[in-house]
Amino acid sequence: MPSTVLFAISVAFGLAVWGAVASHYIWPALRERSGLETLKPILLLHGFRFLGLAFAMPGVVSPELPATFAQPVAYGDFITAVLALLALATLRSRTGPAVSWVFNAFGTADLLLAFYLGSRISLPDNPGLLGAAYFILAAYVPLLLITHGLAFRVLLRTKSVAGSPSRVRTA
Repeated sequence: MPSTVLFAISVAFGLAVWGAVASHYIWPALRERSGLETLKPILLLHGFRFLGLAFAMPGVVSPELPATFAQPVAYGDFITAVLALLALATLRSRTGPAVSWVFNAFGTADLLLAFYLGSRISLPDNPGLLGAAYFILAAYVPLLLITHGLAFRVLLRTKSVAGSPSRVRTA
């Protein structure tokens, strides 16, 4: 079977399985939490995005992996990890919602940029360029995409709950 098909199957299965896990286990557990506290497990998970630095580490990835892919992916993930931990640290402050939105928007855009850059260098045709980092794309990135979706859901729900008339205090 061509490597492009195997790569696509791996990513599709990652999305399907993590989607099922999120639907059956993660979202039901998060739904029971209130407000931005719901984001804590998601932010902690994304704190591990420093793992993306592996794309810039020779020996983990092929030396032939183009820097035009490796550098933005590695440092975009690292910045997202920092933003996730910053959002976690500010969650209960007035800046918490804004930092959480910045984390989620930047982190989602970073993953989409990685897919775009990967297609520009025909990464699915050359999975050997990824070396051991192949598993980041096949198993970890689908989880990250799913949890970014959940975070958007939480942020939108929290905003609508905070702004609803039933929650407004009267003097």
